[in-house]
Amino acid sequence: MAQILVVEDEVAIADTLLFALSSEGFTAQRVELAGEALQRVKDGGIDLVILDVGLPDISGFEACRRLRQFSSVPVMFLTARGEEIDRVVGLEIGADDYVVKPFSPREVVARVRAILKRSSGQAQPQNGGHEEFRVDAERLSIRFLDQPLKLTALEFRLLQQLLALPGQVQSREQLLRVLGMAEDAGYERNIDTHIKALRAKLREVSVDREPIQTHRGFGYSYQPDTVKESP
Repeated sequence: MAQILVVEDEVAIADTLLFALSSEGFTAQRVELAGEALQRVKDGGIDLVILDVGLPDISGFEACRRLRQFSSVPVMFLTARGEEIDRVVGLEIGADDYVVKPFSPREVVARVRAILKRSSGQAQPQNGGHEEFRVDAERLSIRFLDQPLKLTALEFRLLQQLLALPGQVQSREQLLRVLGMAEDAGYERNIDTHIKALRAKLREVSVDREPIQTHRGFGYSYQPDTVKESP
């Protein structure tokens, strides 16, 4: 039974989420402060965090940044801020989804199920015959040039899918299907955001390698041992 942590200081909203989650078989608990939520995640046993952006102690964005320093537990932002820049920032700092208030509790539960499904590491570990990446599906970890990558659950699944088919171009729609995300809900550009985040993490290991290639109008591919061209 998945353990969901709701970080929300508005009692009415929190109670609605707790009821919806428990009605669908999840175990849900609530805290009001980001600091308390970070400690709960450190203590272990949390499978997903629903994180409000406007919290009394620190913002949800800052809480997510701190959480990503020690955990890859899936995070869903819940906020009244629906501007595109806020969604992009939220995804870039490591969130797996972003729900804007007012929301449908049933939709939130459906999104929680989708996130947990795609973060479960169902695909088998594959390296595609290349040594620059090492995938451990059981531990949900990937090493690049023997350096561990700090990936969100969604980033792990996305990179794993690209590595499984070296040299093959995969469209945004294909990647959305693999990740269990709706193709008609404006998620296409979210793939671009996650690819950007992945590339940034790969560059932290090696600025010379460019293993994820963009194919304009088509999608993305993993090209083994690709070296970045000189300007």
